[in-house]
Amino acid sequence: MTNNLNSVIVEGNLTKDADFDSTQKGTGFCTFSVATNRYFKSGEEIQHEVSYFDVEAWGKLADSCRSLLVKGSGVRVVGRLKQDRWNSEDGKAKSRVKIVAEHIESKPVTTVEAVAESVPEVKPEAKPTRQKKTQKEKEAVMA
Repeated sequence: MTNNLNSVIVEGNLTKDADFDSTQKGTGFCTFSVATNRYFKSGEEIQHEVSYFDVEAWGKLADSCRSLLVKGSGVRVVGRLKQDRWNSEDGKAKSRVKIVAEHIESKPVTTVEAVAESVPEVKPEAKPTRQKKTQKEKEAVMA
């Protein structure tokens, strides 16, 4: 039996300092939330969309992140998605999806201004044009 593909990469900024704790058996873990920004141009306006992702890291990875995971710091998280399911006190089924980190690295914080300057404007009516090669160019390629 083989596993299905379950891999995710998220790059963004921490919304608050990471929380560190350990299990009853002493395994360390940390939890944190990453905010990702998406910018796109609509006409002359730059639109901004934010998504938030809950992340957990375990063992040595969690221990090594103590100095990296502070509010506002930039991170790239490589991991897998995991769905937790439970019943609330009133008996309703609940669930949430989180990222279980397998690799975490710090990244520089990106400002809104820097991203806004690099957002390309998409023009759906623009079509690429092809220039025909001259006979000399065709002969040069064949030589």
